[in-house]
Amino acid sequence: MPYVVAIYHQKGGVGKTTTTMALGACFVERGVRTLMIDLDQQANLTHNCALEPGKVPFSIADVLTGEAAPAQAVMESNLAGLDILPSNASMLDIGRRLYRMPDHELLLRRALKDGGLEDYAVVWLDCPPSVGPLTLNALTAADLLIVPTQCEFFSIQALADIFGLVSDVRHRTNPPLTYRLLVTMFDGRGKFHENMLEQLREYFQEGLLSTTIGFDTKLREAQAAGLPITIHAPRSRGAIQYRQLAEELSAYVSQKPQI
Repeated sequence: MPYVVAIYHQKGGVGKTTTTMALGACFVERGVRTLMIDLDQQANLTHNCALEPGKVPFSIADVLTGEAAPAQAVMESNLAGLDILPSNASMLDIGRRLYRMPDHELLLRRALKDGGLEDYAVVWLDCPPSVGPLTLNALTAADLLIVPTQCEFFSIQALADIFGLVSDVRHRTNPPLTYRLLVTMFDGRGKFHENMLEQLREYFQEGLLSTTIGFDTKLREAQAAGLPITIHAPRSRGAIQYRQLAEELSAYVSQKPQI
């Protein structure tokens, strides 16, 4: 079974999809066969791979409901070696459909284990900004949860609820689940973000990743272009920082740390 990383925050706009796409591309750059799964009904990750959700033959919804095999639903992105299991309109009512299925929280884990995806070394799960069956499936399937967070009050305030969810998932379906915080959209021009970052470091210690991702307009341009930042602007600050993050996470992938 591949190493599975879920990227989740219940607040939107913190860089979940950007991080998923960038890390997928960075690991491919490192020679790692990589799969991304778009679990968000907004299908931003699917769009970011230059795919039209309305034209994909199958989505992750079809996989979770048993209407398509995982390997059958996987599609190539516009970067060789980086594949995606896309989202489409079928995701709009997937929550209601999953709640009717027995052991619905285990469906993604089973698909990753038995779905013919053994050629992938790493799977990245781009989660929706909500608590529901898709998020529960992602956290149940994941070895590692990355929580992208801004050094802003509302983003940090939501962490308590996220860690409550992690505790619940550990108790019910996935005891080994590990988490790490990732600071995104960091603005070092003033003192506010610096002070908030120091507080996060003091409180979370090893639970906070060393790499921080700063503001970079090239990341937004890459989204509009439908390209990974490593291709759109390979020498940009965003590309460099995500490569540093990939280097840091490569140790996590191999060691499977606990917290």
